[in-house]
Amino acid sequence: MKDSKISDIHTLGVYVSNKPGVLARIAQVFARRGYNIDSLVVSSGILGNYSRMTITAQGDPKGLDQIIKQVNKLVDVLHCVDHTHDDAVVRELALIKIEAGVDKRTEILQIVEHFGCKTVDLTEDSLIIMVAGHSDKVDALIEMLRKYRIIELVRTGKVLMARGVQET
Repeated sequence: MKDSKISDIHTLGVYVSNKPGVLARIAQVFARRGYNIDSLVVSSGILGNYSRMTITAQGDPKGLDQIIKQVNKLVDVLHCVDHTHDDAVVRELALIKIEAGVDKRTEILQIVEHFGCKTVDLTEDSLIIMVAGHSDKVDALIEMLRKYRIIELVRTGKVLMARGVQET
């Protein structure tokens, strides 16, 4: 029998009523099962009285089925689905502020262009870039920029949408 890795990463789509306390109840289910929520993105659905959550979590895969069942039983949850292995569009957004004096700016902008990023702010001594794409792309860009001084970094976490007519 093959041992499962504790560090398996799962991406869940949760569709909920837009009411106070729903997020706290969902987070409690994860905590009770020993899962760490790595990223959480919440936004309004098409109808304003519902919200869509994308939760990225790590933990023992054996506990994931129980988490999904327990979350689906919560009163304000319409559905909770594991999209880890589904055919889905997954993206992440990051804003990165880099110290960029005149002497380093050209090098940095070449890296930014290579990764298809956008410069969203430029001052005499810094620039802010926006990168959107798969988490691996964001990670690779950050690694390339580590030789410069990264002043600040903000990441959204994953957002996901199932392809085709499958509901997220």
